[in-house]
Amino acid sequence: MTKGFPSSMTKLIEEFCKMPGLGSRSAERLAFYVLQSPKEKVKSLMQYIAEVKNNVRFCRRCNNLSEKENCLICLDPARDSSKLCVVGGPNGVIAMEKIGTYNGLYHVLLGELSPIDGIGPDELKIDALVRRIKPEDIREIIIATDFTTEGETTALYLAGILRSFSIKVSRLARGVPVGAVLQYADVATIQRAFEERTMV
Repeated sequence: MTKGFPSSMTKLIEEFCKMPGLGSRSAERLAFYVLQSPKEKVKSLMQYIAEVKNNVRFCRRCNNLSEKENCLICLDPARDSSKLCVVGGPNGVIAMEKIGTYNGLYHVLLGELSPIDGIGPDELKIDALVRRIKPEDIREIIIATDFTTEGETTALYLAGILRSFSIKVSRLARGVPVGAVLQYADVATIQRAFEERTMV
Protein backbone atom coordinates (compact mmCIF):
# COMPACT_ATOMS: atom_id res chain seq x y z
CA MET A 1 0.00 0.00 0.00
CA THR A 2 2.63 2.58 0.96
CA LYS A 3 5.63 0.99 -0.77
CA GLY A 4 8.15 3.55 -2.02
CA PHE A 5 7.06 6.31 0.38
CA PRO A 6 9.45 7.76 2.96
CA SER A 7 8.90 6.36 6.46
CA SER A 8 7.15 9.47 7.81
CA MET A 9 4.72 9.52 4.84
CA THR A 10 4.02 5.82 5.30
CA LYS A 11 3.16 6.36 8.98
CA LEU A 12 0.87 9.30 8.15
CA ILE A 13 -0.93 7.33 5.42
CA GLU A 14 -1.38 4.39 7.80
CA GLU A 15 -2.89 6.72 10.43
CA PHE A 16 -5.29 8.24 7.88
CA CYS A 17 -6.30 4.69 6.83
CA LYS A 18 -7.52 4.07 10.39
CA MET A 19 -10.16 6.76 9.96
CA PRO A 20 -13.67 5.49 9.14
CA GLY A 21 -14.53 5.57 5.45
CA LEU A 22 -10.98 6.27 4.27
CA GLY A 23 -9.27 3.77 2.00
CA SER A 24 -5.61 3.73 1.00
CA ARG A 25 -6.07 6.09 -1.98
CA SER A 26 -7.96 8.68 0.05
CA ALA A 27 -5.33 8.39 2.78
CA GLU A 28 -2.55 8.98 0.24
CA ARG A 29 -4.38 12.05 -1.14
CA LEU A 30 -4.68 13.49 2.38
CA ALA A 31 -1.01 12.81 3.08
CA PHE A 32 -0.02 14.61 -0.15
CA TYR A 33 -2.35 17.49 0.76
CA VAL A 34 -0.52 17.85 4.09
CA LEU A 35 2.86 17.61 2.37
CA GLN A 36 2.05 20.20 -0.30
CA SER A 37 0.25 22.69 1.97
CA PRO A 38 2.09 25.72 3.38
CA LYS A 39 3.43 25.16 6.91
CA GLU A 40 1.07 27.78 8.36
CA LYS A 41 -1.95 25.95 6.97
CA VAL A 42 -0.77 22.66 8.46
CA LYS A 43 -0.12 24.38 11.82
CA SER A 44 -3.68 25.74 11.79
CA LEU A 45 -5.04 22.27 11.02
CA MET A 46 -3.05 20.77 13.89
CA GLN A 47 -4.27 23.53 16.20
CA TYR A 48 -7.93 22.90 15.30
CA ILE A 49 -7.53 19.16 15.85
CA ALA A 50 -6.01 19.85 19.28
CA GLU A 51 -8.79 22.32 20.15
CA VAL A 52 -11.50 19.81 19.23
CA LYS A 53 -9.79 17.09 21.26
CA ASN A 54 -9.31 19.37 24.28
CA ASN A 55 -12.54 21.39 24.22
CA VAL A 56 -15.35 19.30 22.75
CA ARG A 57 -17.23 17.00 25.10
CA PHE A 58 -20.68 15.46 25.39
CA CYS A 59 -23.52 17.56 26.80
CA ARG A 60 -24.31 16.52 30.37
CA ARG A 61 -28.03 16.56 29.63
CA CYS A 62 -28.46 15.13 26.12
CA ASN A 63 -24.99 13.80 25.03
CA ASN A 64 -24.80 16.12 22.03
CA LEU A 65 -21.45 17.72 21.21
CA SER A 66 -20.67 20.77 23.30
CA GLU A 67 -17.85 22.99 24.50
CA LYS A 68 -19.63 23.57 27.83
CA GLU A 69 -21.45 21.33 30.33
CA ASN A 70 -24.68 21.77 28.37
CA CYS A 71 -24.99 22.20 24.61
CA LEU A 72 -26.46 25.26 22.90
CA ILE A 73 -29.70 23.43 22.08
CA CYS A 74 -30.32 22.42 25.70
CA LEU A 75 -29.59 26.01 26.80
CA ASP A 76 -31.99 27.56 24.27
CA PRO A 77 -35.14 28.72 26.15
CA ALA A 78 -37.07 28.94 22.86
CA ARG A 79 -36.97 25.15 22.37
CA ASP A 80 -40.00 23.02 23.30
CA SER A 81 -38.71 21.11 26.33
CA SER A 82 -41.69 18.70 26.32
CA LYS A 83 -40.42 17.01 23.12
CA LEU A 84 -37.39 14.74 22.79
CA CYS A 85 -35.96 13.48 19.51
CA VAL A 86 -33.83 10.37 20.08
CA VAL A 87 -30.91 9.91 17.69
CA GLY A 88 -28.00 7.48 17.53
CA GLY A 89 -25.21 10.04 17.37
CA PRO A 90 -24.50 13.78 17.20
CA ASN A 91 -24.67 13.57 13.39
CA GLY A 92 -28.37 12.74 13.84
CA VAL A 93 -28.84 16.06 15.65
CA ILE A 94 -27.15 17.87 12.76
CA ALA A 95 -29.41 16.11 10.21
CA MET A 96 -32.57 17.01 12.15
CA GLU A 97 -31.48 20.61 12.62
CA LYS A 98 -30.99 20.97 8.86
CA ILE A 99 -34.72 20.33 8.40
CA GLY A 100 -35.44 23.50 10.35
CA THR A 101 -38.92 22.44 11.52
CA TYR A 102 -38.17 20.53 14.73
CA ASN A 103 -38.00 22.81 17.77
CA GLY A 104 -37.74 20.33 20.64
CA LEU A 105 -34.76 18.90 22.52
CA TYR A 106 -32.65 15.83 21.79
CA HIS A 107 -31.30 12.72 23.43
CA VAL A 108 -28.21 11.18 21.82
CA LEU A 109 -27.75 7.45 22.50
CA LEU A 110 -24.09 7.50 21.40
CA GLY A 111 -24.60 4.38 19.30
CA GLU A 112 -27.18 1.83 18.20
CA LEU A 113 -27.83 -1.75 19.28
CA SER A 114 -25.52 -4.21 17.54
CA PRO A 115 -25.15 -7.60 19.29
CA ILE A 116 -22.55 -8.71 16.70
CA ASP A 117 -20.33 -5.80 17.75
CA GLY A 118 -21.05 -6.33 21.45
CA ILE A 119 -23.20 -3.20 21.72
CA GLY A 120 -26.17 -3.89 23.97
CA PRO A 121 -28.55 -1.61 25.91
CA ASP A 122 -25.98 -1.08 28.69
CA GLU A 123 -23.51 0.44 26.20
CA LEU A 124 -26.01 3.10 25.10
CA LYS A 125 -27.50 6.07 26.95
CA ILE A 126 -30.93 4.43 27.23
CA ASP A 127 -31.16 4.56 31.04
CA ALA A 128 -30.31 8.27 30.91
CA LEU A 129 -33.18 8.75 28.44
CA VAL A 130 -35.66 7.01 30.74
CA ARG A 131 -34.44 9.08 33.70
CA ARG A 132 -35.23 12.32 31.82
CA ILE A 133 -38.90 11.58 31.09
CA LYS A 134 -40.61 12.37 34.42
CA PRO A 135 -38.33 15.09 35.87
CA GLU A 136 -38.34 17.01 32.59
CA ASP A 137 -42.08 16.44 31.99
CA ILE A 138 -41.48 14.93 28.54
CA ARG A 139 -44.76 14.44 26.66
CA GLU A 140 -43.53 13.29 23.26
CA ILE A 141 -40.57 11.21 22.08
CA ILE A 142 -39.66 10.94 18.41
CA ILE A 143 -37.37 8.00 17.61
CA ALA A 144 -35.02 9.06 14.81
CA THR A 145 -32.43 6.28 14.74
CA ASP A 146 -30.96 5.23 11.39
CA PHE A 147 -32.92 3.05 8.96
CA THR A 148 -30.33 0.29 9.20
CA THR A 149 -30.69 -3.09 10.90
CA GLU A 150 -29.06 -1.63 14.01
CA GLY A 151 -31.21 1.50 13.92
CA GLU A 152 -34.43 -0.48 13.47
CA THR A 153 -33.48 -2.85 16.31
CA THR A 154 -32.79 0.15 18.54
CA ALA A 155 -36.10 1.77 17.59
CA LEU A 156 -38.05 -1.41 18.43
CA TYR A 157 -36.23 -1.79 21.74
CA LEU A 158 -36.93 1.83 22.69
CA ALA A 159 -40.59 1.56 21.67
CA GLY A 160 -40.94 -1.44 24.00
CA ILE A 161 -39.44 0.43 26.95
CA LEU A 162 -41.38 3.64 26.33
CA ARG A 163 -44.77 1.88 26.20
CA SER A 164 -44.92 1.97 30.01
CA PHE A 165 -44.97 5.78 30.00
CA SER A 166 -48.05 7.88 29.29
CA ILE A 167 -46.41 9.80 26.49
CA LYS A 168 -46.70 10.03 22.72
CA VAL A 169 -44.02 7.93 20.98
CA SER A 170 -43.44 8.03 17.23
CA ARG A 171 -40.85 6.86 14.70
CA LEU A 172 -39.71 8.81 11.65
CA ALA A 173 -41.46 7.49 8.56
CA ARG A 174 -39.62 6.06 5.59
CA GLY A 175 -40.59 6.23 1.97
CA VAL A 176 -39.76 7.34 -1.54
CA PRO A 177 -37.43 10.39 -1.47
CA VAL A 178 -38.76 13.71 -2.77
CA GLY A 179 -38.00 14.01 -6.47
CA ALA A 180 -37.49 10.26 -6.95
CA VAL A 181 -38.93 8.39 -9.94
CA LEU A 182 -41.01 5.48 -8.62
CA GLN A 183 -39.73 2.92 -11.14
CA TYR A 184 -36.14 3.47 -9.95
CA ALA A 185 -36.87 3.08 -6.23
CA ASP A 186 -36.05 -0.28 -4.64
CA VAL A 187 -38.86 -2.66 -3.63
CA ALA A 188 -38.29 -2.28 0.13
CA THR A 189 -38.55 1.53 -0.12
CA ILE A 190 -41.78 1.36 -2.16
CA GLN A 191 -43.24 -1.21 0.24
CA ARG A 192 -42.49 0.96 3.29
CA ALA A 193 -43.88 4.04 1.52
CA PHE A 194 -47.07 2.09 0.76
CA GLU A 195 -47.41 0.83 4.35
CA GLU A 196 -46.86 4.32 5.80
CA ARG A 197 -49.08 6.15 3.32
CA THR A 198 -51.17 9.05 4.68
CA MET A 199 -54.66 10.32 3.89
CA VAL A 200 -54.92 13.24 1.41
